[in-house]
Amino acid sequence: MTRRDDNISIQQMLVHAEEAIGLVVGLTQQELEQNRLLSLALLRLLEILGEAATRVSPEFRDTTSNIPWSQIVALRNRLIHGYDAVDMTVIWKVLTADLPQLVADLKELNNR
Repeated sequence: MTRRDDNISIQQMLVHAEEAIGLVVGLTQQELEQNRLLSLALLRLLEILGEAATRVSPEFRDTTSNIPWSQIVALRNRLIHGYDAVDMTVIWKVLTADLPQLVADLKELNNR
């Protein structure tokens, strides 16, 4: 089995998180909820972010306890398997409160 490159997965996480943040700049939660196409795009970006997180090795995750790995993967699983019961209030919080800190933490990892 080929080992994945943790740096590539981290970079993918960063790119998708930044893209998601960029798509909600200047919007309200209500505007997001009224725009189905944008909502679907953002959910997909969060899924990809979570999938990239699953590809980061356990050894690397152990050295970066400031990254909420289990929550990122859990969100991905919820979006994939519980797609019919997504709480957009939770998604809004992730997009506006959680992702900016994650981006900062991921950028710090890139600068190591």
